Amino acid sequence: MMRSLFSGVSGLKNHQTRMDVIGNNISNVNTTGFKSSRVTFSDMLSQNLTGASAPQENRGGTNPKQIGLGSSVAAVDLLFTNGSVQSTGKNTDLCLSGNGLFVVSADAKGTNKYYTRNGAFEFDAAGNYVNPGNGYYVLGWTADENGKINTNDSVSKIVVEAGKQMKPKITDQVKYTGNLNAGEPSITSITAVDNDGNVSYPPAVTLNGYYKSVTLSLSDGTTQIVSGTSGIKYTQNHSMPIVTSYTAYDSEGNDHTITILMERSEDNKWQASIRATDSDPGIPEDDGSRTKVDMAITTIPFNEDGSYDDTTGAAGSMKLTYTSPNGAKDQSLTIDFSALTQYSGGNTSKATANGYGYGVLQEVAVDLSGVITGTYTNGQRRAEGQVAIAQFNNASGLTKTGDSLYQESNNSGVANIRTANDLGVKITPSALEMSNVDVANEFTDMIITQRGFQSNSKIITTSDEMLETLINLKR
Repeated sequence: MMRSLFSGVSGLKNHQTRMDVIGNNISNVNTTGFKSSRVTFSDMLSQNLTGASAPQENRGGTNPKQIGLGSSVAAVDLLFTNGSVQSTGKNTDLCLSGNGLFVVSADAKGTNKYYTRNGAFEFDAAGNYVNPGNGYYVLGWTADENGKINTNDSVSKIVVEAGKQMKPKITDQVKYTGNLNAGEPSITSITAVDNDGNVSYPPAVTLNGYYKSVTLSLSDGTTQIVSGTSGIKYTQNHSMPIVTSYTAYDSEGNDHTITILMERSEDNKWQASIRATDSDPGIPEDDGSRTKVDMAITTIPFNEDGSYDDTTGAAGSMKLTYTSPNGAKDQSLTIDFSALTQYSGGNTSKATANGYGYGVLQEVAVDLSGVITGTYTNGQRRAEGQVAIAQFNNASGLTKTGDSLYQESNNSGVANIRTANDLGVKITPSALEMSNVDVANEFTDMIITQRGFQSNSKIITTSDEMLETLINLKR
């Protein structure tokens, strides 16, 4: 009789524990990154009335006679399944999917680490990437001034200051890509009329204002009339020059537009030269100064199949000399033509130069691997840092410390802190992970728990009535 009373009491206590867990789950149904828990029961030690007997020659075996002594809480399991991804539109919010947690710390060096799935982060007044709720630093790696991130270093706070500056980078490499038309017609004759009306037939002419007009007869039977002071040179038996340009940056971050003329000089050979007159090879700048451009005529050779002939090499060398008072130093550039082709069709040659001007950090964004990339006013993008991710062999064994934070426990394993790509997890920027609590499932468990509690209370009531009946036998 007393055993049933104690069984009922243990059932009441255990179902109350289960109800407490359910209540906590439902309470956190809208808590960012919350992981729900579940309660599992197990039976307690049973009392043996008689033991089991083995089969005998003239009698079969018998099972043990055991009476259970109630139930106990076997475990309160933390369910580390993914929650739904909710877009927020805030570029510093992060949603983590997979077996991993963000790493945060109350100190800048990350000595005392905590772990969380709550990715509601932002930058504070000092440029620290933090959890704004508690001010804990988000740990990871900060890039150097060249945008390089060393993820082999120990983790520390990530700092991206507002108004961060990017130094200008001088232009020293120019690369041409695209096609030069193999069918480009050649100039067969030149008819030049000067400003006094005199007509001449020079083998070459440069537009510099001396000529009123210049008529070019081409090998395809057409004619072209050109005029002006562009400084472009036209040469008999050459094709008409193709005008290309690129922007070069000096040591002060000033931009200079450099124009290069490309013309076919003979079969399978083109020439590249600067757009400037022999007497004044300079570029007028906005401040009234001039940039002197020096470049020897460079031959660009092609094979008969239209591919670039790399047996001779055709890298042009250009020197820029500045007369402006801004203090920019002279610079030399290497111009690579090896990616050009010569096929029939259009002229699609294009120059791409390295280097850029001075810039200020305009905005930041985070990619799927947790790299924080800054966009600057000069159009450049540069890595500013990367968020670290921790992975545990048994994430369910972590100890909850409140404020959506976890700490290592004796059964969680040691944190393996790497990048998201290294650990195979996914970061969704501008989004947050919702709670993984299933309300419908919790309500169902609540009903089952309530019925279990009621049933155990009925055991106590019935046992009490039986005891009362037993006591009344004396009457």
